[in-house]
Amino acid sequence: MRLTASARLLAAPLLAATFLAGALIAGTPAAAHVERVPLYDGPAPGSERWTEARTEIRKGERVSVFNTSQPVYELHLPRPERASGAAVVMLPGGGLRNLGVGADLYDEIDALVAQGVAVMLLEYRTIQMTKAELERASAPPPPRDPNAPPPRFPRMEIVNGNANPGKGNAKLDEVLRLATDDAQAALRLLHEKADAWRIDPARIGVMGTSAGGGVAFGALLDRTAPDEERPDFLISIFGPALQDVTVWEGAPPLFMAVEAEHGAVTDGLIEAFRIWNNAYQSAELHIYQVPNFTMTVDLWGPRLFDWMREQKILPADK
Repeated sequence: MRLTASARLLAAPLLAATFLAGALIAGTPAAAHVERVPLYDGPAPGSERWTEARTEIRKGERVSVFNTSQPVYELHLPRPERASGAAVVMLPGGGLRNLGVGADLYDEIDALVAQGVAVMLLEYRTIQMTKAELERASAPPPPRDPNAPPPRFPRMEIVNGNANPGKGNAKLDEVLRLATDDAQAALRLLHEKADAWRIDPARIGVMGTSAGGGVAFGALLDRTAPDEERPDFLISIFGPALQDVTVWEGAPPLFMAVEAEHGAVTDGLIEAFRIWNNAYQSAELHIYQVPNFTMTVDLWGPRLFDWMREQKILPADK
């Protein structure tokens, strides 16, 4: 297990993009508009009766999306001459209650596209919240004594790599199942469009942040799904499994990064690493001694891209 102690928190360069044929092609002046494409041809199966309005809340560069009932995606493609054939379904975090899609997420997309990776940013389904619940969830936190020590994330007993803090919550169980369905549908679409989008169907993975990592694990661990709905690799940025973790011979490789003091999240990823490693399957875990939620792509990105080359997800010259 790799443990990295120091962080380089530098400003990530914004790579340019332009809109073309329903996709973003990196390398030209930044586009103000990105096409949002429905994931399903009709109503998303299982949420047809959901009625709460989709809501975006912006606070500076932070954008939180609530009440997604109809998943949509944005497709970000590298220039044809830069395309490596690798692709990821990107799953934002937010505790299954919202999706964080701010500037830091687009920095990650830009960095991946610059390496020749096609990125499908997926707005998957989240728990439905009433107007009153939404107001409470988005209210600013009470002021904190600047001299007080920072709050610690709670610990929990991790059993079978499962770090789900809401076990037994029927609403969260349902939305986790539907979000996983969405991730699998996105993987299937990437397979279907592989030729048109210059994607190698053998190098399509999932990349999740926080609860998005849990959704990514859900897609990876569902061995009943057809091959085109299962990822070839998993990248998790402080996102542990939200279900029991099992491993098998020839399981996809894992790349995981987390802060040292992220409580059950850190413990869950350590346990997922142990399960993979004990079965002699490929897994790499980086634990950074930095404040929670401050990891940027400049910190873990260089090692991620080296790992992708080592795993032959990216060619050696990318």
